[in-house]
Amino acid sequence: MTKILRNLALLAIAAVSTLPVAGQDLLARQAPIDRKMKAVDSVALKQLIYTESYDSPAEDLYEDWSNKYAHREQALPDSFRISLRDFCMPTTSRVLTSNFGARWGRQHKGLDIKVYIGDTIRAAFSGKVRVVRYEGRGYGKYVVIRHYNGLETIYGHMSKQLVSEDQEVQAGDPIGLGGNTGRSTGSHLHFETRLCGVALNPALMFDFRNQDVIDDYYVFHKSTYQRESAIATRLRGVGASDYRYGDDSGQVSVASAAPAARYSRESYYHKVKKGETLYSIAKRRGTTVDAIMRLNHLRRNASIKPGQMLKYN
Repeated sequence: MTKILRNLALLAIAAVSTLPVAGQDLLARQAPIDRKMKAVDSVALKQLIYTESYDSPAEDLYEDWSNKYAHREQALPDSFRISLRDFCMPTTSRVLTSNFGARWGRQHKGLDIKVYIGDTIRAAFSGKVRVVRYEGRGYGKYVVIRHYNGLETIYGHMSKQLVSEDQEVQAGDPIGLGGNTGRSTGSHLHFETRLCGVALNPALMFDFRNQDVIDDYYVFHKSTYQRESAIATRLRGVGASDYRYGDDSGQVSVASAAPAARYSRESYYHKVKKGETLYSIAKRRGTTVDAIMRLNHLRRNASIKPGQMLKYN
């Protein structure tokens, strides 16, 4: 679109330069009318962009819009900036029961968050509902939303869906109720974040324990995201504070639910704010700079940035 507008502007300039003086005077008298038409064209262009975006959010990334499949992997961009602004945590629960990654000999493509049957599940970002379906041997009752920031989110094992396919939703809108449908051993929300159909670790973007996102945006790099995913799990994955969850048979230890995950004593994290230094953070948290550097594998000359999560115990 930008290239087309630029070419039209160059053609207009070339045309004006070839006109005689009288013709240019005529154009000068026409200028107020042109400005009015430009305003009308601008409104029409914005409406066209909005309509196209509504019909198929993030259409530059995806080949099509279909209600028939939960996800379909396609080529990933080498890098892509994902805006995390205007978000809503899909649940107020802070308890993770299973990490992203290897589990029971297969890949677990999302995070499991403890919710109870009937708890409200909300859209993480604004977008358009692509799939509302039931899968008995998998997601159970689930919803897929394609967002304007390029992500698709999947919400599985719900007891009830509250939206319909092709419905536009805003971040925070209720889309379903917590449940235990499909392949599930206890009531929980299975939450996935996908880019071009490829599952990304939600912990790269969401911090459920602190009910926040990690920054204003996340830059995906195809060459490094798997290593970053492992780091995100260590920082924001299942921990000792999430040691149990309930299911129909009673209390089940997380260790038996997700044996591939690592468990340790409860850890605490500090989200770096603008102007903070390792020294000021250490003083505030009652620890030392050396301890923070050791816990986060930082070098002596390492720099920190706002939004970064630092382990301090």
